Amino acid sequence: MAKRNNKMNPFLVRGFVKDEWFCGREQETEQLLANIQNGRDTTLISPRKYGKTGLIFHLFHQIEQQKLPYDTLYIDLFHTRDLQDFIKALGDTLVRYPEQTSFSERIMKFLRQLRPTFSFDQLTGEPQISFNYQQESDKATTLQHILEFLNNQPQQIVIALDEFQQVATYPEHMEALLRGTIQNLHNLRFIFSGSRQTLMTEMFLSPKRPFFSQTSTLTIDKIPEDKYAPFIRLLFENDGIKCNDDALNQILYWTQRHTFYTQSLCNYIYSLSPETVDLDIVNHACARLLDLNETAYMQYRELLTNIQWQMLVAVAKEGEIMQINSSTFLHKYGISGTTTARRTIQTLVDKELILALPTKKQTKYQIYDVFFMHWLAREY
Repeated sequence: MAKRNNKMNPFLVRGFVKDEWFCGREQETEQLLANIQNGRDTTLISPRKYGKTGLIFHLFHQIEQQKLPYDTLYIDLFHTRDLQDFIKALGDTLVRYPEQTSFSERIMKFLRQLRPTFSFDQLTGEPQISFNYQQESDKATTLQHILEFLNNQPQQIVIALDEFQQVATYPEHMEALLRGTIQNLHNLRFIFSGSRQTLMTEMFLSPKRPFFSQTSTLTIDKIPEDKYAPFIRLLFENDGIKCNDDALNQILYWTQRHTFYTQSLCNYIYSLSPETVDLDIVNHACARLLDLNETAYMQYRELLTNIQWQMLVAVAKEGEIMQINSSTFLHKYGISGTTTARRTIQTLVDKELILALPTKKQTKYQIYDVFFMHWLAREY
């Protein structure tokens, strides 16, 4: 094994560092830029951990590198539960905007007018903000003031709202409120990013919903093998690690080219500091990653009913299944009845343990977590 001289592992499992460590997505980046430059908001959809967030930060980096006339804001809504959380997430992003810029100075001057409470996160040390509301209507007013302030800046602002489907769960009528607030704010461009495909599609493509036909939809899929394979090989070779074809093919096959799991496996292999990545190294890394996650996977068994666990194991062993009501499938895994199968599958989809991927003919089901799928297939 060779030492890497404390170099940063180039196979990132979260965030964005530099273009050289970001794979592909040229067409998606061009489409996002074109939408921004032509005054179109974007709905960005893909399953979780396919690389939506990395794509957004890559886009923002491109805007900075090309010196395009936009400021950028990223707001993660995953943990928000209501309008107050939404405003806080937006406010926290603003107070963390890089200092010593004219925009950051204007931000702080504006926020002080709202008389918030400033503090620091006890875990990260990052600044954060909270607002005091005398009555419920003050929340909508505060949101309106913040967005109008952003709209009045000299440069257009691109705002990425990640995991946007969360707003559909708010007790407030957030979709209507947000749509009504931003419809006349022409200096803001929005990217509504979400991982619940059915819900995001309903929110933006149903005539009954406020955002119907208001955005350009962009769905991202797995990175093609002919782009991912040379990218992986190059990152290994940049640090003097050879990667043979059999090993490379196994990496992409085992992870199903799912961005997070491909990056995670390569990250672990890189951490072993091999001179050469061969099949033995890859198989060792795969087994080790399953072992490391075993305790977490076993906890699922305690949280699910017997039939739900039975269905998980069945789907894992099949790899993917389309004929969920097939008598052959049900009989093979001892699942009694099509009604039970449909109800169980939907419950597991809602829990985000099974991924439902609509195709032109029917829906395809597979285990959401690729490593969990392999562990189930190995153990059961």
